[in-house]
Amino acid sequence: MASEVQPRVRDAERTRAELLEVATQVFAEDGFSGARVDEIAERTRTTKRMLYYYFGSKENLYLAVLENAYLGIREAEQRLDVGDLEPADAVRRLAELTFDHHRAHPAFIRLVSIENIHRGGSISQLDSLRRVANPAVTLLEQILERGREAGVFRHDVDALDVHLVISSYCVFQVANRYTFKHLFGRDLQAASQRERLRAVIGDVVVAWLTA
Repeated sequence: MASEVQPRVRDAERTRAELLEVATQVFAEDGFSGARVDEIAERTRTTKRMLYYYFGSKENLYLAVLENAYLGIREAEQRLDVGDLEPADAVRRLAELTFDHHRAHPAFIRLVSIENIHRGGSISQLDSLRRVANPAVTLLEQILERGREAGVFRHDVDALDVHLVISSYCVFQVANRYTFKHLFGRDLQAASQRERLRAVIGDVVVAWLTA
């Protein structure tokens, strides 16, 4: 009996993960109002009934998509091991990780943009994300404190300041890719630009903190 239950649990987890993955793309493309549950079901080769079985409603599915999208970057930050690095190298590594994650997950950036257009109406229902965000700030605080104690970082910058600067730079490159390219003729997501732009955010943050 136990051997039968375990595969069923794995199948359920796999189905839920697939629904979340497809729903993320659909909501990122069309927003909450424009996204159709029928399309999500069709893309996953399942049924609306199955989708509602796992999530209960379209709104609950959207909330699950938002939560999962934010968990992605938070989990990547928590896996980052910078304890043995010098403070400047540690904060550079964190900035580069954020750059890489945002570049690899444009749907996440679109979801964030949509949520801000709607003044955070949905994310305000997810208290869990506040708890998830704390470890990211804590990691930055630890790096900054090590830098201050070593005499290499300034004392008038806090973790949220640094998080804001890193996030702003990394989000802009995905969210504003098309308008930037039209205005200035440079594709921020082009492979030829990646390493240079990735280095810039590390340089900016380190120079700012060590000024």
